[in-house]
Amino acid sequence: MSHANARLTPRGREIAVLRVQAGWSRSHVAAAMGCSRNCVGRWVERFEAEGIDGLQDRSSRPGSSPTRTPEETELEIVRLRVEERLGREAIAQLVGVSPRTVSRVLARRGAPALAALDPMTGELIRTSKQTAIRYERQRPGELVHMDVKKLGRIPD
Repeated sequence: MSHANARLTPRGREIAVLRVQAGWSRSHVAAAMGCSRNCVGRWVERFEAEGIDGLQDRSSRPGSSPTRTPEETELEIVRLRVEERLGREAIAQLVGVSPRTVSRVLARRGAPALAALDPMTGELIRTSKQTAIRYERQRPGELVHMDVKKLGRIPD
Protein backbone atom coordinates (compact mmCIF):
# COMPACT_ATOMS: atom_id res chain seq x y z
CA MET A 1 0.00 0.00 0.00
CA SER A 2 1.37 3.39 -0.94
CA HIS A 3 1.60 6.29 1.47
CA ALA A 4 -0.82 9.20 1.38
CA ASN A 5 1.44 11.63 -0.49
CA ALA A 6 2.73 9.20 -3.12
CA ARG A 7 2.35 10.36 -6.72
CA LEU A 8 1.33 7.00 -8.08
CA THR A 9 -1.53 6.05 -5.83
CA PRO A 10 -4.52 4.62 -7.71
CA ARG A 11 -5.82 8.18 -8.09
CA GLY A 12 -2.42 9.36 -9.39
CA ARG A 13 -2.38 6.49 -11.89
CA GLU A 14 -5.83 7.51 -13.06
CA ILE A 15 -4.63 11.08 -13.55
CA ALA A 16 -1.68 9.81 -15.61
CA VAL A 17 -4.01 7.72 -17.80
CA LEU A 18 -6.41 10.63 -18.27
CA ARG A 19 -3.55 12.89 -19.32
CA VAL A 20 -2.40 10.36 -21.93
CA GLN A 21 -5.98 10.05 -23.19
CA ALA A 22 -6.20 13.85 -23.35
CA GLY A 23 -3.29 13.90 -25.81
CA TRP A 24 -0.23 14.35 -23.62
CA SER A 25 2.79 12.33 -24.68
CA ARG A 26 3.79 9.56 -22.31
CA SER A 27 7.17 11.16 -21.71
CA HIS A 28 5.57 14.47 -20.67
CA VAL A 29 3.15 12.66 -18.36
CA ALA A 30 6.07 10.70 -16.88
CA ALA A 31 8.03 13.89 -16.25
CA ALA A 32 5.01 15.54 -14.63
CA MET A 33 4.28 12.49 -12.45
CA GLY A 34 7.91 11.85 -11.51
CA CYS A 35 8.15 8.36 -12.98
CA SER A 36 9.41 6.64 -16.14
CA ARG A 37 7.73 6.37 -19.54
CA ASN A 38 7.59 2.60 -19.08
CA CYS A 39 5.68 3.08 -15.84
CA VAL A 40 3.13 5.35 -17.50
CA GLY A 41 2.82 2.90 -20.37
CA ARG A 42 2.20 0.04 -17.94
CA TRP A 43 -0.67 1.89 -16.26
CA VAL A 44 -2.20 2.93 -19.59
CA GLU A 45 -2.08 -0.68 -20.82
CA ARG A 46 -3.61 -1.98 -17.59
CA PHE A 47 -6.36 0.65 -17.81
CA GLU A 48 -7.13 -0.30 -21.41
CA ALA A 49 -7.24 -4.00 -20.54
CA GLU A 50 -9.03 -3.91 -17.17
CA GLY A 51 -10.55 -0.47 -16.76
CA ILE A 52 -10.37 1.43 -13.48
CA ASP A 53 -9.83 -1.82 -11.52
CA GLY A 54 -6.50 -2.30 -13.32
CA LEU A 55 -5.12 0.78 -11.55
CA GLN A 56 -5.53 -0.66 -8.04
CA ASP A 57 -2.62 -2.07 -6.00
CA ARG A 58 -1.98 -5.75 -6.52
CA SER A 59 -0.48 -8.36 -4.27
CA SER A 60 3.14 -9.21 -4.94
CA ARG A 61 2.49 -12.84 -4.03
CA PRO A 62 3.14 -15.15 -6.98
CA GLY A 63 0.17 -16.74 -8.70
CA SER A 64 1.69 -20.19 -8.30
CA SER A 65 4.68 -21.78 -6.59
CA PRO A 66 5.63 -24.77 -8.74
CA THR A 67 8.61 -25.72 -6.55
CA ARG A 68 6.72 -25.65 -3.25
CA THR A 69 7.03 -28.75 -1.10
CA PRO A 70 4.24 -31.23 -1.96
CA GLU A 71 1.32 -31.53 0.46
CA GLU A 72 2.09 -35.18 1.28
CA THR A 73 5.67 -34.30 2.21
CA GLU A 74 4.50 -31.44 4.44
CA LEU A 75 2.04 -33.71 6.22
CA GLU A 76 4.79 -36.30 6.78
CA ILE A 77 7.10 -33.60 8.22
CA VAL A 78 4.42 -32.43 10.65
CA ARG A 79 3.55 -36.04 11.57
CA LEU A 80 7.18 -36.82 12.39
CA ARG A 81 7.44 -33.69 14.55
CA VAL A 82 4.19 -34.34 16.44
CA GLU A 83 4.32 -38.14 16.84
CA GLU A 84 8.05 -38.86 16.92
CA ARG A 85 9.23 -35.46 18.26
CA LEU A 86 12.24 -35.40 15.98
CA GLY A 87 14.45 -32.41 15.23
CA ARG A 88 14.72 -30.78 11.84
CA GLU A 89 17.90 -32.61 10.80
CA ALA A 90 16.44 -36.02 11.60
CA ILE A 91 13.19 -35.20 9.82
CA ALA A 92 15.10 -33.89 6.80
CA GLN A 93 17.11 -37.10 6.57
CA LEU A 94 14.01 -39.32 6.81
CA VAL A 95 11.89 -37.33 4.36
CA GLY A 96 14.65 -36.44 1.90
CA VAL A 97 14.48 -32.64 1.97
CA SER A 98 16.84 -30.01 3.36
CA PRO A 99 16.69 -29.03 7.05
CA ARG A 100 15.77 -25.47 6.01
CA THR A 101 12.76 -26.82 4.12
CA VAL A 102 11.69 -28.69 7.25
CA SER A 103 11.98 -25.46 9.27
CA ARG A 104 9.89 -23.52 6.74
CA VAL A 105 7.19 -26.20 6.65
CA LEU A 106 6.99 -26.41 10.44
CA ALA A 107 6.78 -22.63 10.75
CA ARG A 108 4.12 -22.43 8.02
CA ARG A 109 2.06 -25.16 9.72
CA GLY A 110 2.45 -23.57 13.18
CA ALA A 111 4.25 -26.50 14.77
CA PRO A 112 5.89 -25.52 18.07
CA ALA A 113 9.61 -25.85 18.71
CA LEU A 114 10.82 -29.01 20.43
CA ALA A 115 11.91 -26.96 23.45
CA ALA A 116 8.28 -25.94 23.99
CA LEU A 117 7.05 -29.55 24.12
CA ASP A 118 6.99 -31.97 27.04
CA PRO A 119 9.62 -34.66 26.28
CA MET A 120 7.40 -37.51 27.50
CA THR A 121 3.92 -36.61 26.25
CA GLY A 122 4.66 -34.16 23.44
CA GLU A 123 2.15 -31.67 24.81
CA LEU A 124 2.81 -27.95 24.61
CA ILE A 125 4.14 -26.82 27.99
CA ARG A 126 5.60 -23.41 27.17
CA THR A 127 3.77 -20.54 25.62
CA SER A 128 5.20 -18.20 23.04
CA LYS A 129 7.65 -15.50 24.01
CA GLN A 130 5.32 -12.80 22.77
CA THR A 131 3.62 -10.74 25.41
CA ALA A 132 -0.12 -11.24 25.73
CA ILE A 133 -0.83 -7.61 26.58
CA ARG A 134 -0.22 -4.92 23.98
CA TYR A 135 -0.70 -1.25 24.62
CA GLU A 136 -1.84 0.51 21.48
CA ARG A 137 -2.98 4.09 21.32
CA GLN A 138 -4.59 6.21 18.62
CA ARG A 139 -2.02 9.00 18.63
CA PRO A 140 1.72 9.11 19.36
CA GLY A 141 2.47 10.38 22.85
CA GLU A 142 -0.79 9.21 24.43
CA LEU A 143 0.98 6.56 26.45
CA VAL A 144 4.11 7.75 28.20
CA HIS A 145 6.53 5.21 29.63
CA MET A 146 8.95 6.21 32.35
CA ASP A 147 11.78 4.14 33.76
CA VAL A 148 12.55 5.29 37.27
CA LYS A 149 15.83 4.15 38.67
CA LYS A 150 17.63 5.60 41.66
CA LEU A 151 21.17 6.07 40.42
CA GLY A 152 22.35 8.47 43.07
CA ARG A 153 21.55 9.71 46.52
CA ILE A 154 18.78 12.18 45.98
CA PRO A 155 17.49 13.80 49.18
CA ASP A 156 13.76 13.63 49.92
